[in-house]
Amino acid sequence: MFAGTGSDVGKSIIATAFCRVFKQDGYIPAPFKAQNMALNSFVTPEGLEIGRAQAVQAEAAGIPCHTDMNPVLLKPSSEHTSQVVLNGVPTGNKDAYEYFRKEGREELRKEVYAAYDRLSQRFNPIVLEGAGSLAEINLRDTDLVNMPMAMYAGADVILVGDIDRGGIFASIYGSLLLLSPEERKRVKGIIINKFRGDIRLFEPGIKILEELCKIPVLGVLPYFKDIYIEEEDSVALAAKSLHAQKDKINVAVVLLRHLSNFTDFNVLEQDPRVHLFYTNNVDELKNADIILLPGSKNTINDLLELRRNGVAQAILRAHRKGSTIMGICGGYQMMGQQIRDPFNMEGEIEVLPGLGLLPTITEIGKEKVTRQVEFSLNGRRGIMKGYEIHMGRTLLLENTTASPLNQLSNGETDGFLLSPTCMGTYIHGILDNPLFIDFLLEPHLKKSNVESTFDYNKFKEEQYDKLAELIRSHINLPLVYEILTKEDD
Repeated sequence: MFAGTGSDVGKSIIATAFCRVFKQDGYIPAPFKAQNMALNSFVTPEGLEIGRAQAVQAEAAGIPCHTDMNPVLLKPSSEHTSQVVLNGVPTGNKDAYEYFRKEGREELRKEVYAAYDRLSQRFNPIVLEGAGSLAEINLRDTDLVNMPMAMYAGADVILVGDIDRGGIFASIYGSLLLLSPEERKRVKGIIINKFRGDIRLFEPGIKILEELCKIPVLGVLPYFKDIYIEEEDSVALAAKSLHAQKDKINVAVVLLRHLSNFTDFNVLEQDPRVHLFYTNNVDELKNADIILLPGSKNTINDLLELRRNGVAQAILRAHRKGSTIMGICGGYQMMGQQIRDPFNMEGEIEVLPGLGLLPTITEIGKEKVTRQVEFSLNGRRGIMKGYEIHMGRTLLLENTTASPLNQLSNGETDGFLLSPTCMGTYIHGILDNPLFIDFLLEPHLKKSNVESTFDYNKFKEEQYDKLAELIRSHINLPLVYEILTKEDD
């Protein structure tokens, strides 16, 4: 198990790296995170929902993702409330206090342990990931994901600390001191992450940590920016908000408050024809050639905010001047004439006017659609792949001629194509398909002289291998294997 001194210390990336290392070394690893909190999710081949991070880790391990890899997924829908997804299926919304009560906790724990047991019968080793800090002692009785999970699995725990944020000695030593004696025995090593500068300068610090903690420092990983792995959280997206560039096709993703599945746009960051940025600044939007409205965990709330902050009007102005507007999932719903929420699934607002770009009306229902799909762009050859995660049903206005964007392999249709510069779809991952990227960029290709033969799947495989090489270069792997194969006293 890779556990951390806190959130965002690098547990997820390091777990991903070891999934690839173990695969390269001839094992059949699988990732496991008992409980994940994220808006970034994915759909398994069975049509069930898991956290995107575990789907990425499974990809690094070279295996299909499965709900047993992430049995509990919490998808925040407000500051205090999350949708609870258990074994891939939504079970309803709960506030934080209700969710973390002791009552009913053992039933959830049984589900988590059962998922781990099933996974461990099929794969070896299991690469577990903790959440937040491993020493959240106020939640010890209800914790599903950190030390209680490690104790159940008999997992060797590697503690990950982030030296970039400072306080590395206090955070590592303090975390260990807050564990019970039995829990502390399970922690077998330390990894220092995000080191900047000459690692040799930290060698005295390594000796101090080992003397204090009585366990080895397995390595110091440098801070890197040249390896691209899909991120779990959207906290870094605002930093990608940069000004438009003259010699590229400028693509703006609207930065929503409840933005979900932002990995839909990762491929555009690597396309040499494109300059991608995230923004909710009206002045930046007017310079965009393409504006993408992403998915949202609370579509009505985010649409209301777009009206309040002037972004909705900026999108309409940009479209009148020739910009392409495309919505994915919640963004597609926003582009219609109206969104209805008769069951108050997203809050108290039951009806809200949309942006009026498409002749559609969306009604948010109680049933969630989660499935992987194969499809073709209507009128064009070539099979593409993606997935759907949504709780709304979008219908055409009366007397409107159908103009679907995509034809699904099962005979159904998806989305609406008003013109080459105005469209919407429910399909996440649609931009991972080069055929669709070319279609989207086509009206603006005169801005870029670069031709692209970019293969996103090949690119991702190269990044996993680069990440594994980073581990091999900076982590004492023989010692890791010694820890993993040594019988506990």
